[in-house]
Amino acid sequence: MVNAFIQEKELFPSIVPFNKGFITRGIHQVFYEQCGNPAGVPVLFLHGGPGAGISSAHRRLFNPERFHCVLFDQRGCGQSRPHGEIEDNTTQHLIEDIEALRNVLGIHKFVLFGGSWGSTLALAYAITHPENVLRLILRGIFLGTDAEVQWFLYDMGRFFPEAHERFVEYLPLKERSDLLTNYYKRLMAPDANTHQEAAERWASYETSCSTLRSGVRHVGGKSALSMARLEAHYFVNHCFLELDHILENIDQIKHLPADIIQGRHDVICPPITARKLTNAWGSKARLRLIDEAGHSTFEAGIAHALIAALDECR
Repeated sequence: MVNAFIQEKELFPSIVPFNKGFITRGIHQVFYEQCGNPAGVPVLFLHGGPGAGISSAHRRLFNPERFHCVLFDQRGCGQSRPHGEIEDNTTQHLIEDIEALRNVLGIHKFVLFGGSWGSTLALAYAITHPENVLRLILRGIFLGTDAEVQWFLYDMGRFFPEAHERFVEYLPLKERSDLLTNYYKRLMAPDANTHQEAAERWASYETSCSTLRSGVRHVGGKSALSMARLEAHYFVNHCFLELDHILENIDQIKHLPADIIQGRHDVICPPITARKLTNAWGSKARLRLIDEAGHSTFEAGIAHALIAALDECR
C-alpha cells in the first residue's frame, strides 16, 4: 500500500530562518520569516485557511540551496497580532500586505506558492500585480465562490458523514438550515467558552475531511479559533471578491506559467474547480491530478508533485 503521507526523509532538512520580524499594517502586526538562500529564487508561501498560519514543516518543501523562501502569517493568525482579529482583515488588505512585504524585503518578482485559501490569495494577488510574479504553483484550488462555501458547509459531509454530524449537532436543530450565520454568531461571541467550542467544532470538521484516510480529528487552542473565526468572517463576506472574480479576470495572468496540483479525492476543494481554472488559463497552466490523495499538502503524492514543480523554477 502506498504510504498516505510523505516521509520526513523525503522532505528537505529542517532549517532555521535567517531573518524574521513583523511589518506594521495599521492595527495589525504581520509576522514573516525568510529561509534558505538569500540569493536564490524568491518564493512566497501563502498558507491556507484563512487563518491556518505557517509552520516549520512548510519550510521543508523548499530546497534551501536554491530558494529564497518567504513565509508569513496572514492577519489575525499564527504569530501575527492581534490574534483572531477581523477588523481591517479582507482579501484586499492581504494583497496589500504581500505588496508591502515584497517592497520591505527588496524582492523584484517571486514565485507564488499557495494551497487551498492560499491558492485564492495567490491568484487574487497575481491578478492585481501580475508584473511582480514569476510563476504560480498552486494546490487544492479554491476560487472563493459562494458555491464552494456551500459545498464545504453541507455537501462535504456526504463523504465524511461522521465529521459532518459532529459539526452540525453543535447547533440547535432550528439553526441547522443556516450553518454559516449561526456558527459565525457564536465564533464572534465575547464569551470565551462559546467562541472556543464553536471554533474547535469548525476546525475539527475541516481537518477531519482533509486527507484521503478518514478519521475524526480534534483541533483545539488558538489555531482552532483563528482558523474558524477568520474562515467564517471571509465566507460571510463572499471572500471579499466580486462574483467569479478570478475566472472573470484570468486574462490578466494567462501569460504566467502555472503548475496546479490537485488531489483527485480532495473533498474540501473538489477537482472540478482545478479543471475549470486550468481550462480558463490555457496553455501556460498544467494540471496534475494525484490519484491517491485528498486535500493535505503533506500527503505523499501532493508533496512530491509540489517539490517536482519547484524543481522546474529557474
